[in-house]
Amino acid sequence: MLSGIYIKNYILIDELKLDLSNGLNIITGETGAGKSILINAIDIAFGGRGKYIGANKEVIKNGADKTLIEITIINKKQDVTALFDKYGIESFGEEIILSREITPTSSRARVNGSLVNQEFMKIFREMFLDIHSQHQTYSFLQPGYHITLLDSYIQTLPDNNFCLNEYKLNFANYKQMLSKLEELKNSASKTEDQIEFVRFQVEEIEGAGINDINEDEKLNNELAVLENVEKLKELTGSSYWSISGDDGSVLEGLLQIKQNLSKASGMDNSLEQIEGELISAIDSLKGISSFLRDYSSSLENDEERINSIQERLFLLDKLKRKYGGTLENVIKEGKKLRKELDGIEFSTQNIEELEDKIKEQHSLITDLASKLSEERKKYGEVLSSLIVEKLGKLELPKVQFVIDISPCELNQNGSDKVEFLISTNVSEGLKPLAKVASGGEISRVMLAIKTIFAESDNIDTIIFDEIDTGISGKTSQSVADEVKELAKYMQIIMITHQAIIASKSDRHIYVRKTQNDTTNVDITVLEGEQKLKAIAELASGGVNEESLKFAKMLVEN
Repeated sequence: MLSGIYIKNYILIDELKLDLSNGLNIITGETGAGKSILINAIDIAFGGRGKYIGANKEVIKNGADKTLIEITIINKKQDVTALFDKYGIESFGEEIILSREITPTSSRARVNGSLVNQEFMKIFREMFLDIHSQHQTYSFLQPGYHITLLDSYIQTLPDNNFCLNEYKLNFANYKQMLSKLEELKNSASKTEDQIEFVRFQVEEIEGAGINDINEDEKLNNELAVLENVEKLKELTGSSYWSISGDDGSVLEGLLQIKQNLSKASGMDNSLEQIEGELISAIDSLKGISSFLRDYSSSLENDEERINSIQERLFLLDKLKRKYGGTLENVIKEGKKLRKELDGIEFSTQNIEELEDKIKEQHSLITDLASKLSEERKKYGEVLSSLIVEKLGKLELPKVQFVIDISPCELNQNGSDKVEFLISTNVSEGLKPLAKVASGGEISRVMLAIKTIFAESDNIDTIIFDEIDTGISGKTSQSVADEVKELAKYMQIIMITHQAIIASKSDRHIYVRKTQNDTTNVDITVLEGEQKLKAIAELASGGVNEESLKFAKMLVEN
């Protein structure tokens, strides 16, 4: 469960520290007071986008440089050992600290102080939190979402034989095989002239034996040396003789200076450093002299090598003009053409072998899809009955609810089309959920499904953002009773406008907006008389003796 929330510089909140209880946490406040801000902060902390789908800076309070949301979780149900070990997260026992820091350019999440990525947050969120928002209500109406709901229910059941993951893996392999087959057939359909041309290009590039993308540059450097051998020999040779010649050379003069300095340093030891530096310079000059001597001696006219380099450069230039301007592009094009040629030369026998494998794979996924269908039909009836039972408790006693499963072409979910059908009036037949149910009925269908799911999985916290839309009177009482019952098994955080629902709270959180020099949202926990006044205000729009009496009756009932 979420035991505490700390928020700083988030939209209209300066700083907030809020403790939550287990059971039912109710959030109330005037319309427009900012009740959803708290829900959205939790959503964003757990890796969602909230209602603020633009830039990060949209959630940062004016004048602040960053937003911080920190949530303390008490974990008594989930085994997070493997997940934490995989991502290198330290365990603090039952307590888990989730924090998210948002700046204008980034949004970073940490768990127990360790940075985590979105992949981790997706798994983590599914273990600890379920948020039902207005957007999710819209999703409940879409037939494409119904198969996801049914499959999710089946997978929460103990010892289920639902092979959806196995099917999806094999279906993906099947699609890859089909793609490969199409590629091979397209290659095999080329004309003989086209095949010969590709083969010629491959042989031309591979025959050149290019292994170095800088070969042309190195050859041009070598050619420049060979074409200037005499001049280089003259320049380096004369430089050598100037340094080390017999009479009047630079080295001879420096050696004489060294002798003079050696005598002088014997008279004045302050000259020893200069003498040492001169000795180092003479040693360095001797090294230069040796290099110039060896270099000059190594230079030879080699017309055969010049011709060889020129021929090689001519070939490389031709290939560069044809295949991309650089040797790197020539090599890349050669690999691409080789892959194309190998595909073209893939024999008819190989195509036939792949077609046989595709038939086997199709048979396998068809069998798996059939097993999926059996499970869906079996548990679809179970789920339908449970939903009807729940809806009866939510003031829809005559409701009919059927999970319709019909065949369709094989796809990533199998071979079933799933749609929720409902009839809320005895005189009317079953119709798609989106075409029949009112806002209040949709809310109750959703609550029924959430309740059933909650009883079969281990999720610890569920958040309802205005689930009471479109209901009143006796229905509100039924919803309140159902939510209160659900709160015995898990933590509920719920925004409501219904006094009857609010009266069931284990913790009542009140949100109000203040307007002074700046706009701020203040969030407080109400108890005793303050809680009664908030419920009275919900019930009648004002606080008076009669509304307070009614509020007290609701709380005590």
